[in-house]
Amino acid sequence: RSPSPRKRRHSDDSRYDQEYSRREYYDDRTSEGRERERHYERWEEREYDRRKQRRYSSPDRRSPERSTVQSSLAQDETTTKKKKEEVDPILTRTGGAYIPPAKLRMMQEQITDKNSLAYQRMSWEALKKSINGLVNKVNVSNIENIIHELLQENIVRGRGLLSRSILQAQSASPIFTHVYAALVAIINSKFPNIGELILKRLILNFRKGYRRNDKVCRTCSSNVLKPAHEVLCLEMLTLLLERPTDDSIEVAIGFIKESGLKLTEVSPRGINAIFDRLRHILHESKIDMRVQYMIEVMFAVRKDGFKDHPIIPEGLDLVEEEDQFTHMLPLEDDYNPEDVLNVFKMDPNFMENEEKYKTLKKEILDEGDSESEGDQEAGSSEEDDDDDDDEEDEDGKCQKVTVHDKTEINLVSFRRTIYLAIQS
Repeated sequence: RSPSPRKRRHSDDSRYDQEYSRREYYDDRTSEGRERERHYERWEEREYDRRKQRRYSSPDRRSPERSTVQSSLAQDETTTKKKKEEVDPILTRTGGAYIPPAKLRMMQEQITDKNSLAYQRMSWEALKKSINGLVNKVNVSNIENIIHELLQENIVRGRGLLSRSILQAQSASPIFTHVYAALVAIINSKFPNIGELILKRLILNFRKGYRRNDKVCRTCSSNVLKPAHEVLCLEMLTLLLERPTDDSIEVAIGFIKESGLKLTEVSPRGINAIFDRLRHILHESKIDMRVQYMIEVMFAVRKDGFKDHPIIPEGLDLVEEEDQFTHMLPLEDDYNPEDVLNVFKMDPNFMENEEKYKTLKKEILDEGDSESEGDQEAGSSEEDDDDDDDEEDEDGKCQKVTVHDKTEINLVSFRRTIYLAIQS
């Protein structure tokens, strides 16, 4: 039978009284009892330590050689840990903790073997930091100085770092897109392979953003026109307006504002086809009112002649048309982004490549310095050339020079006419 509630209360109260009396008893114990308890606790602790020692020391007692081997292995592990700790700041993926430039130069000077892994890794980290810093500092006023400082670095070796930093900076701050486009145009005039690499990565980013229905493709599209052919721009606009949505039309209108004036000069038929497509979308009225208003504003901008959106803003016309190099890259081809160039890789011919770039850098910088002198001496040189030509004509020793056109201009113009005919 279960006890009644009264009995339960009585039993609980009795237990409480017993525990309380025990506490009082233990508290009122003599000092001898307390000492005995402390002595017992110490004895328990000693017994626990002895058992622990027996458990871990029994194999060593059986085999003394094993204990020596284990001690030597422990020493080796400590030495390897120390070595790893010493190497980590240089050989980590991010370069380790921040190293001041003066200390980094001092560490480089201490290394005698210039082809060693440590020296190449340190120079790679210094190159990456300098390229990122220069690209982030560029603006309209200091772009010429930034170009000179960039050419001081080995941008042929760090072309992957340069293209990645330019694309990241442009996507982070689209307001300065025209500055980064001018920077790419200058680099492309001296190193066309770097401009081609930037353009390939830009096309891949645009296609990825278009598949994801992401507005990242807006920042990609507005940076294309400098080193690329106008057919690529028309292909991008056609792709954006093929299946029109609010976001795609917004991206296309932003792209047309930036490149519409240049496209009207180069291919008026293509830009007319794009505006006809916009007019057709506006008449269908299946889009949001805000986007319809944007299309109407775009027609007004075209009517004004793109006066607020020039081809090249002031202060950024730094490359002559003769020096410009245009890449004919279709939108739908498969490209290799060459992401391996972003990662450090040991170069067996490191010093030879550095010397080659130094000679190339001297040639480029001397050309830039001698341009002003060449303009001053233009008049006298032209007169001398005329005299030399007359002398050669009088002597009759002029030789005919056959010029082979390897730029494929006729093929490009033929492709352009076919493309524009199909679009129209």
